[in-house]
Amino acid sequence: MATSTRELTNDSARSSAGYGDPVAAVRRLSRSFGDTTVLDAVDLTIHRGEFVALLGRSGSGKSTLLRALAGLDHGVAGDGDLYVSHDVSVVFQDSRLLPWARVLDNVTLGLSGRDVTDRGATVLADVGLPGREHAWPYELSGGEQQRVALARSLVRNPALLLADEPFGALDALTRIRMHTLLQDLCAKYRPGVLLVTHDVDEAVALADRVLVLDGGRFVADRTLDFHGEAERNYRNPQFVAHREALLSALGVTFDSH
Repeated sequence: MATSTRELTNDSARSSAGYGDPVAAVRRLSRSFGDTTVLDAVDLTIHRGEFVALLGRSGSGKSTLLRALAGLDHGVAGDGDLYVSHDVSVVFQDSRLLPWARVLDNVTLGLSGRDVTDRGATVLADVGLPGREHAWPYELSGGEQQRVALARSLVRNPALLLADEPFGALDALTRIRMHTLLQDLCAKYRPGVLLVTHDVDEAVALADRVLVLDGGRFVADRTLDFHGEAERNYRNPQFVAHREALLSALGVTFDSH
């Protein structure tokens, strides 16, 4: 795999939009499995404080791109330039909590220092689980386990948060609650975010920018210019327009009659 790593350079246009320095970028990144090309010379930059959602059909390369950014694709054939901050956290659909460790120990695993317990307790309060430090994972609901997974990622104050369908296994009501929680957490911690999802409504509800990946290439790159979270309403004509444009990019057709 001939992937090189270079310094991240700033993008004045994105910075002027209120985002921070770049935390991840790929240039002409390609990945393949056997004779199948999954990523075909894609370019992407994510800035601190920017929320990017990635849509695509199953097998379109979404998770492959996320795993490349996370450094989890060792041995996969490909080339291109890959630039990623050292401070990266990943949240998966499965919370991946250690069943033999209590909640606080799951959150602070691998951390050191006198303030570790306080940091863990603070971020657990931030995700809505104050006082659950000594609970076991099996005592938590699926939504609560994902809250712990978010806490484990954010306690490190990452520059880049990679989320691979983190709410895909949750019921509809819990998903909506988790959307609100994630928005609040991103406003506080300000990581750059790449969210991989199949859910167009989820992408429009959360992201500043939505990409559609198809055939190994980006076929849509849409900036969501909502003025305040109140406009991220399913009945808002602007929300509907974004949804329909993204569905069209995914190959969904609409009957005009």
